[in-house]
Amino acid sequence: MDVHNVEMVMSAVSPSQYPEDGRPEFALVGRSNVGKSSLTNTLINRKNFARTSGQPGKTQTLNFYAVEDSLYFVDVPGYGYAKVSKKKREAFGQMIETYITSRKQLRGVISLVDARHKPSEEDIMMYQWLNYYNIPILLVATKADKIARGKLNQSESIIKKAVEYDGENSDFCFFSSVTKSGKDEVWDWIESKI
Repeated sequence: MDVHNVEMVMSAVSPSQYPEDGRPEFALVGRSNVGKSSLTNTLINRKNFARTSGQPGKTQTLNFYAVEDSLYFVDVPGYGYAKVSKKKREAFGQMIETYITSRKQLRGVISLVDARHKPSEEDIMMYQWLNYYNIPILLVATKADKIARGKLNQSESIIKKAVEYDGENSDFCFFSSVTKSGKDEVWDWIESKI
């Protein structure tokens, strides 16, 4: 998709605050600092539209970005950040679960993992949880430019094995905000779900 118009429409913490226009939605989930903002900015051809933060755990609401008046990206709070209190983490968990399990407009979830490392416990739990609810998943391994080309297959194998990858409901791609590789694959996946 060639993106010219994007706007941050709203931040929501409960269903009564979600948009009501029925456009397809795609949620972006991942650990704090895995590169959700960088992926969003690359997809929408902007430099700093989605704020990249030096302070992990900064997103604390579901942020709805309207893209070309045809769909929404929904930025979900990052998980696995220790400085957020246990109570706050539980509230995030409830908010995310309510959104993902009850939202009819949700067409799929883009689940980000760091290509350089084995997926964390939270990454694995998120993937398996989405799979349990039969939600289409695009598993995106970010920061791929930091891995030698010859090691990409090994990295993919480690990630897929760790999450118990299920090719029926899932797709996989590498992504780099530096080289923009993977951008077209992500858009192809999104457009196939609309």
